[in-house]
Amino acid sequence: MNLLDLYAKITMDTSGYEKGLDDATNKASSFSSKLKSGLATAAKVSAAALTAAATGVAALTKASIDQYAEYEQLVGGVDTLFKTASDKVQQYADKAYETAGMSANEYMNTVTSFSASLLQSLGGDTEKAAQMADQAITDMADNANKMGTSMEMIQNAYQGFAKQNYTMLDNLKLGYGGTQAEMYRLMKDAEALGAKFNSEFYLTEKGTLVADFADITTAIHAVQTEMGITGTTAREASTTIQGSVASMKGAWQNLVTAIAADGWDIGVYVDNFVSSVKVVGQNVIPRVQQILSGIGELVTAIAPMIAQELPTLISTVLPAMVSAGAQLLVGLVTGLITALPDLVAAVPQIGSGPAPPT
Repeated sequence: MNLLDLYAKITMDTSGYEKGLDDATNKASSFSSKLKSGLATAAKVSAAALTAAATGVAALTKASIDQYAEYEQLVGGVDTLFKTASDKVQQYADKAYETAGMSANEYMNTVTSFSASLLQSLGGDTEKAAQMADQAITDMADNANKMGTSMEMIQNAYQGFAKQNYTMLDNLKLGYGGTQAEMYRLMKDAEALGAKFNSEFYLTEKGTLVADFADITTAIHAVQTEMGITGTTAREASTTIQGSVASMKGAWQNLVTAIAADGWDIGVYVDNFVSSVKVVGQNVIPRVQQILSGIGELVTAIAPMIAQELPTLISTVLPAMVSAGAQLLVGLVTGLITALPDLVAAVPQIGSGPAPPT
Protein backbone atom coordinates (compact mmCIF):
# COMPACT_ATOMS: atom_id res chain seq x y z
CA MET A 1 0.00 0.00 0.00
CA ASN A 2 1.49 3.38 -1.04
CA LEU A 3 1.44 6.47 1.09
CA LEU A 4 -1.50 8.03 -0.76
CA ASP A 5 -3.71 4.93 -0.26
CA LEU A 6 -2.83 4.80 3.43
CA TYR A 7 -3.77 8.45 3.83
CA ALA A 8 -7.08 7.91 2.08
CA LYS A 9 -7.97 4.93 4.30
CA ILE A 10 -7.15 6.81 7.47
CA THR A 11 -9.05 9.94 6.49
CA MET A 12 -12.04 8.42 4.73
CA ASP A 13 -12.66 4.91 6.23
CA THR A 14 -14.07 5.39 9.72
CA SER A 15 -16.01 2.11 9.95
CA GLY A 16 -13.65 0.57 12.49
CA TYR A 17 -13.77 3.63 14.69
CA GLU A 18 -17.58 3.85 14.46
CA LYS A 19 -17.96 0.15 15.25
CA GLY A 20 -15.74 0.48 18.32
CA LEU A 21 -17.69 3.54 19.40
CA ASP A 22 -21.02 1.71 19.00
CA ASP A 23 -19.71 -1.27 20.98
CA ALA A 24 -18.47 0.97 23.75
CA THR A 25 -21.78 2.84 23.82
CA ASN A 26 -23.79 -0.38 23.97
CA LYS A 27 -21.59 -1.79 26.74
CA ALA A 28 -21.82 1.42 28.72
CA SER A 29 -25.61 1.46 28.30
CA SER A 30 -25.85 -2.19 29.34
CA PHE A 31 -23.64 -1.57 32.35
CA SER A 32 -25.68 1.48 33.31
CA SER A 33 -28.91 -0.50 33.03
CA LYS A 34 -27.56 -3.38 35.09
CA LEU A 35 -26.11 -1.00 37.67
CA LYS A 36 -29.45 0.79 37.96
CA SER A 37 -31.28 -2.52 38.34
CA GLY A 38 -28.75 -3.75 40.89
CA LEU A 39 -28.95 -0.56 42.90
CA ALA A 40 -32.76 -0.70 42.84
CA THR A 41 -32.69 -4.31 44.05
CA ALA A 42 -30.14 -3.46 46.73
CA ALA A 43 -32.28 -0.53 47.83
CA LYS A 44 -35.33 -2.78 48.12
CA VAL A 45 -33.39 -5.36 50.12
CA SER A 46 -31.93 -2.67 52.37
CA ALA A 47 -35.36 -1.12 52.86
CA ALA A 48 -36.86 -4.50 53.74
CA ALA A 49 -34.01 -5.20 56.15
CA LEU A 50 -34.36 -1.79 57.77
CA THR A 51 -38.13 -2.23 58.04
CA ALA A 52 -37.71 -5.66 59.65
CA ALA A 53 -35.07 -4.30 62.02
CA ALA A 54 -37.26 -1.32 62.93
CA THR A 55 -40.24 -3.62 63.53
CA GLY A 56 -38.13 -5.87 65.74
CA VAL A 57 -36.77 -2.93 67.73
CA ALA A 58 -40.28 -1.51 68.15
CA ALA A 59 -41.62 -4.86 69.37
CA LEU A 60 -38.71 -5.29 71.78
CA THR A 61 -39.15 -1.75 73.07
CA LYS A 62 -42.85 -2.31 73.73
CA ALA A 63 -42.20 -5.67 75.42
CA SER A 64 -39.47 -4.12 77.55
CA ILE A 65 -41.71 -1.26 78.67
CA ASP A 66 -44.57 -3.67 79.44
CA GLN A 67 -42.31 -6.01 81.41
CA TYR A 68 -40.76 -3.18 83.39
CA ALA A 69 -44.15 -1.60 84.13
CA GLU A 70 -45.30 -4.95 85.50
CA TYR A 71 -42.04 -5.27 87.45
CA GLU A 72 -42.59 -1.87 89.11
CA GLN A 73 -46.11 -2.84 90.16
CA LEU A 74 -45.02 -6.23 91.51
CA VAL A 75 -42.09 -4.76 93.44
CA GLY A 76 -44.52 -2.34 95.02
CA GLY A 77 -46.60 -5.28 96.24
CA VAL A 78 -43.54 -7.13 97.52
CA ASP A 79 -42.37 -3.99 99.36
CA THR A 80 -45.76 -3.67 101.02
CA LEU A 81 -45.89 -7.32 102.11
CA PHE A 82 -42.28 -8.03 103.06
CA LYS A 83 -41.05 -4.55 104.05
CA THR A 84 -37.37 -4.87 105.05
CA ALA A 85 -37.18 -8.37 103.55
CA SER A 86 -38.30 -7.11 100.13
CA ASP A 87 -34.73 -7.12 98.80
CA LYS A 88 -34.39 -10.78 99.77
CA VAL A 89 -37.54 -11.68 97.84
CA GLN A 90 -36.26 -9.76 94.82
CA GLN A 91 -32.96 -11.66 95.00
CA TYR A 92 -34.87 -14.94 94.99
CA ALA A 93 -36.89 -13.62 92.04
CA ASP A 94 -33.73 -12.85 90.04
CA LYS A 95 -32.58 -16.45 90.43
CA ALA A 96 -35.98 -18.01 89.79
CA TYR A 97 -35.14 -18.68 86.13
CA GLU A 98 -32.75 -21.36 87.47
CA THR A 99 -34.56 -22.54 90.58
CA ALA A 100 -38.18 -22.44 89.40
CA GLY A 101 -38.07 -21.94 85.62
CA MET A 102 -39.77 -18.53 86.05
CA SER A 103 -38.98 -14.94 85.25
CA ALA A 104 -38.64 -12.49 88.14
CA ASN A 105 -42.07 -11.06 87.34
CA GLU A 106 -43.71 -14.48 87.34
CA TYR A 107 -42.02 -15.29 90.64
CA MET A 108 -43.16 -12.10 92.37
CA ASN A 109 -46.67 -12.47 90.98
CA THR A 110 -46.84 -15.94 92.52
CA VAL A 111 -45.36 -14.78 95.84
CA THR A 112 -47.89 -12.01 96.31
CA SER A 113 -50.78 -14.42 95.69
CA PHE A 114 -50.33 -16.21 99.03
CA SER A 115 -47.81 -14.26 101.13
CA ALA A 116 -50.39 -12.42 103.21
CA SER A 117 -51.56 -15.73 104.73
CA LEU A 118 -47.96 -16.90 105.08
CA LEU A 119 -46.96 -13.74 106.96
CA GLN A 120 -49.99 -14.01 109.20
CA SER A 121 -49.18 -17.62 110.11
CA LEU A 122 -45.59 -16.60 110.91
CA GLY A 123 -46.58 -13.70 113.13
CA GLY A 124 -45.32 -11.09 110.65
CA ASP A 125 -41.75 -12.44 110.48
CA THR A 126 -40.86 -11.11 107.02
CA GLU A 127 -37.41 -12.71 106.82
CA LYS A 128 -38.76 -16.16 107.53
CA ALA A 129 -41.75 -15.55 105.27
CA ALA A 130 -39.43 -14.64 102.39
CA GLN A 131 -37.48 -17.87 102.87
CA MET A 132 -40.58 -20.06 103.18
CA ALA A 133 -42.24 -18.38 100.19
CA ASP A 134 -39.20 -19.21 98.08
CA GLN A 135 -39.34 -22.82 99.29
CA ALA A 136 -43.05 -23.01 98.46
CA ILE A 137 -42.58 -21.65 94.93
CA THR A 138 -39.70 -24.02 94.30
CA ASP A 139 -41.89 -26.88 95.55
CA MET A 140 -44.63 -25.79 93.13
CA ALA A 141 -42.21 -25.77 90.19
CA ASP A 142 -40.71 -29.11 91.21
CA ASN A 143 -44.17 -30.67 91.45
CA ALA A 144 -45.14 -29.32 88.02
CA ASN A 145 -41.96 -30.69 86.43
CA LYS A 146 -42.06 -34.08 88.14
CA MET A 147 -45.77 -34.84 88.20
CA GLY A 148 -46.79 -33.09 84.96
CA THR A 149 -49.48 -30.88 86.50
CA SER A 150 -49.79 -27.37 85.10
CA MET A 151 -48.21 -24.64 87.20
CA GLU A 152 -51.51 -22.75 87.19
CA MET A 153 -53.37 -25.66 88.81
CA ILE A 154 -50.68 -25.97 91.49
CA GLN A 155 -50.75 -22.23 92.19
CA ASN A 156 -54.53 -22.40 92.51
CA ALA A 157 -54.14 -25.25 95.00
CA TYR A 158 -51.72 -23.25 97.19
CA GLN A 159 -53.94 -20.19 97.03
CA GLY A 160 -56.78 -22.43 98.21
CA PHE A 161 -54.66 -23.79 101.08
CA ALA A 162 -53.98 -20.19 102.14
CA LYS A 163 -57.77 -19.77 102.48
CA GLN A 164 -58.24 -23.12 104.29
CA ASN A 165 -59.71 -24.67 101.15
CA TYR A 166 -58.18 -28.12 100.53
CA THR A 167 -60.34 -29.35 97.66
CA MET A 168 -57.45 -28.99 95.20
CA LEU A 169 -54.92 -31.00 97.23
CA ASP A 170 -55.21 -33.82 94.72
CA ASN A 171 -53.84 -31.41 92.05
CA LEU A 172 -50.40 -32.09 93.54
CA LYS A 173 -50.68 -35.83 92.78
CA LEU A 174 -48.97 -36.80 96.03
CA GLY A 175 -51.46 -39.53 96.89
CA TYR A 176 -53.81 -37.39 98.98
CA GLY A 177 -57.40 -36.47 98.15
CA GLY A 178 -58.93 -33.02 98.21
CA THR A 179 -60.37 -32.97 101.73
CA GLN A 180 -59.43 -31.51 105.11
CA ALA A 181 -58.95 -35.02 106.50
CA GLU A 182 -56.49 -35.82 103.69
CA MET A 183 -54.48 -32.65 104.36
CA TYR A 184 -54.37 -33.65 108.01
CA ARG A 185 -53.08 -37.07 106.97
CA LEU A 186 -50.40 -35.43 104.82
CA MET A 187 -49.28 -33.31 107.75
CA LYS A 188 -49.13 -36.33 110.05
CA ASP A 189 -47.02 -38.16 107.47
CA ALA A 190 -44.73 -35.13 107.22
CA GLU A 191 -44.42 -35.02 111.00
CA ALA A 192 -43.38 -38.67 110.98
CA LEU A 193 -40.71 -37.75 108.41
CA GLY A 194 -39.26 -35.19 110.82
CA ALA A 195 -40.98 -31.98 109.70
CA LYS A 196 -40.97 -29.26 112.37
CA PHE A 197 -44.11 -27.16 112.68
CA ASN A 198 -44.63 -23.74 114.25
CA SER A 199 -47.92 -24.63 115.92
CA GLU A 200 -50.21 -27.52 116.73
CA PHE A 201 -52.50 -28.84 114.01
CA TYR A 202 -55.58 -31.00 114.50
CA LEU A 203 -59.00 -32.00 113.22
CA THR A 204 -62.05 -30.81 115.13
CA GLU A 205 -64.96 -33.09 115.92
CA LYS A 206 -66.71 -31.69 112.85
CA GLY A 207 -63.73 -32.64 110.68
CA THR A 208 -62.38 -29.11 110.29
CA LEU A 209 -58.59 -28.85 109.96
CA VAL A 210 -56.92 -26.30 112.20
CA ALA A 211 -53.44 -25.60 110.82
CA ASP A 212 -51.21 -22.67 109.87
CA PHE A 213 -50.53 -22.11 106.20
CA ALA A 214 -46.77 -22.00 106.86
CA ASP A 215 -46.96 -25.47 108.43
CA ILE A 216 -48.92 -26.75 105.44
CA THR A 217 -46.16 -25.59 103.05
CA THR A 218 -43.58 -27.23 105.32
CA ALA A 219 -45.53 -30.50 105.27
CA ILE A 220 -45.80 -30.51 101.47
CA HIS A 221 -42.07 -29.85 101.20
CA ALA A 222 -41.26 -32.77 103.50
CA VAL A 223 -43.49 -35.19 101.59
CA GLN A 224 -42.16 -34.08 98.19
CA THR A 225 -38.58 -34.45 99.44
CA GLU A 226 -39.35 -37.98 100.59
CA MET A 227 -40.82 -38.74 97.15
CA GLY A 228 -37.73 -37.43 95.35
CA ILE A 229 -39.53 -34.41 93.88
CA THR A 230 -37.57 -31.65 95.60
CA GLY A 231 -34.83 -30.09 93.46
CA THR A 232 -36.28 -31.40 90.20
CA THR A 233 -36.53 -27.99 88.54
CA ALA A 234 -32.95 -26.97 89.29
CA ARG A 235 -31.66 -30.31 87.98
CA GLU A 236 -33.81 -30.21 84.86
CA ALA A 237 -32.72 -26.64 84.13
CA SER A 238 -29.25 -27.98 83.40
CA THR A 239 -29.93 -31.52 82.21
CA THR A 240 -33.19 -31.67 80.21
CA ILE A 241 -34.48 -29.92 77.09
CA GLN A 242 -37.79 -28.84 78.61
CA GLY A 243 -36.19 -27.63 81.84
CA SER A 244 -33.39 -25.71 80.11
CA VAL A 245 -35.86 -24.08 77.69
CA ALA A 246 -38.01 -22.93 80.62
CA SER A 247 -34.90 -21.48 82.27
CA MET A 248 -33.94 -19.74 79.02
CA LYS A 249 -37.40 -18.19 78.69
CA GLY A 250 -37.18 -16.86 82.25
CA ALA A 251 -33.70 -15.42 81.63
CA TRP A 252 -34.89 -13.77 78.41
CA GLN A 253 -37.88 -12.13 80.13
CA ASN A 254 -35.56 -10.81 82.84
CA LEU A 255 -33.28 -9.37 80.15
CA VAL A 256 -36.22 -7.68 78.41
CA THR A 257 -37.21 -6.10 81.75
CA ALA A 258 -33.62 -4.98 82.40
CA ILE A 259 -33.45 -3.13 79.06
CA ALA A 260 -35.96 -0.53 80.32
CA ALA A 261 -34.59 -0.30 83.89
CA ASP A 262 -32.37 2.49 85.18
CA GLY A 263 -29.16 1.57 86.95
CA TRP A 264 -29.36 -2.17 86.33
CA ASP A 265 -26.22 -3.98 85.22
CA ILE A 266 -27.65 -5.24 81.94
CA GLY A 267 -24.46 -7.23 81.32
CA VAL A 268 -25.45 -9.60 84.13
CA TYR A 269 -28.79 -10.34 82.47
CA VAL A 270 -27.14 -10.77 79.07
CA ASP A 271 -24.69 -13.26 80.61
CA ASN A 272 -27.54 -15.14 82.31
CA PHE A 273 -29.44 -15.41 79.03
CA VAL A 274 -26.40 -16.44 77.00
CA SER A 275 -25.51 -19.08 79.59
CA SER A 276 -29.06 -20.45 79.49
CA VAL A 277 -28.94 -20.63 75.67
CA LYS A 278 -25.68 -22.60 75.89
CA VAL A 279 -27.32 -25.06 78.27
CA VAL A 280 -30.23 -25.53 75.85
CA GLY A 281 -27.72 -26.24 73.08
CA GLN A 282 -25.87 -28.74 75.25
CA ASN A 283 -29.14 -30.61 75.82
CA VAL A 284 -30.53 -30.36 72.27
CA ILE A 285 -27.43 -31.13 70.16
CA PRO A 286 -26.86 -34.65 71.58
CA ARG A 287 -30.52 -35.47 70.86
CA VAL A 288 -30.17 -34.28 67.26
CA GLN A 289 -27.03 -36.39 66.87
CA GLN A 290 -28.84 -39.39 68.31
CA ILE A 291 -31.79 -38.86 65.97
CA LEU A 292 -29.53 -38.73 62.92
CA SER A 293 -27.69 -41.80 64.13
CA GLY A 294 -30.99 -43.59 64.72
CA ILE A 295 -32.18 -42.71 61.21
CA GLY A 296 -28.96 -44.15 59.79
CA GLU A 297 -29.42 -47.35 61.77
CA LEU A 298 -33.05 -47.55 60.64
CA VAL A 299 -32.11 -47.21 56.97
CA THR A 300 -29.35 -49.80 57.38
CA ALA A 301 -31.79 -52.23 58.99
CA ILE A 302 -34.61 -51.70 56.50
CA ALA A 303 -32.52 -51.67 53.29
CA PRO A 304 -31.93 -55.48 53.13
CA MET A 305 -35.64 -56.13 53.71
CA ILE A 306 -36.61 -53.69 50.95
CA ALA A 307 -34.05 -55.25 48.61
CA GLN A 308 -35.43 -58.71 49.38
CA GLU A 309 -39.04 -57.70 48.80
CA LEU A 310 -38.41 -55.43 45.80
CA PRO A 311 -38.55 -58.19 43.09
CA THR A 312 -41.86 -59.44 44.48
CA LEU A 313 -43.25 -55.91 44.60
CA ILE A 314 -42.18 -55.26 41.01
CA SER A 315 -43.64 -58.53 39.72
CA THR A 316 -46.96 -57.93 41.50
CA VAL A 317 -47.43 -54.18 41.32
CA LEU A 318 -45.79 -53.27 38.01
CA PRO A 319 -48.13 -55.32 35.74
CA ALA A 320 -51.15 -53.77 37.45
CA MET A 321 -49.69 -50.28 36.96
CA VAL A 322 -48.93 -51.00 33.27
CA SER A 323 -52.44 -52.38 32.76
CA ALA A 324 -54.00 -49.35 34.44
CA GLY A 325 -51.91 -47.02 32.27
CA ALA A 326 -52.93 -48.86 29.14
CA GLN A 327 -56.60 -48.70 30.10
CA LEU A 328 -56.28 -44.97 30.74
CA LEU A 329 -54.67 -44.42 27.33
CA VAL A 330 -57.36 -46.48 25.55
CA GLY A 331 -60.04 -44.49 27.36
CA LEU A 332 -58.52 -41.18 26.22
CA VAL A 333 -58.21 -42.31 22.59
CA THR A 334 -61.79 -43.66 22.60
CA GLY A 335 -63.07 -40.42 24.03
CA LEU A 336 -61.31 -38.39 21.34
CA ILE A 337 -62.65 -40.63 18.55
CA THR A 338 -66.17 -40.37 19.93
CA ALA A 339 -65.96 -36.58 20.18
CA LEU A 340 -64.35 -36.12 16.76
CA PRO A 341 -67.62 -35.72 14.71
CA ASP A 342 -68.84 -33.00 17.05
CA LEU A 343 -65.50 -31.23 16.83
CA VAL A 344 -65.54 -31.38 12.98
CA ALA A 345 -69.10 -30.04 12.89
CA ALA A 346 -68.12 -27.13 15.14
CA VAL A 347 -65.23 -25.97 12.93
CA PRO A 348 -67.36 -23.85 10.52
CA GLN A 349 -69.04 -22.13 13.41
CA ILE A 350 -65.67 -21.32 14.94
CA GLY A 351 -64.45 -19.92 11.61
CA SER A 352 -67.58 -17.75 11.11
CA GLY A 353 -67.53 -16.26 14.54
CA PRO A 354 -67.39 -12.50 15.14
CA ALA A 355 -64.22 -10.77 14.07
CA PRO A 356 -61.82 -9.91 16.83
CA PRO A 357 -61.75 -6.26 17.92
CA THR A 358 -59.10 -4.11 16.27
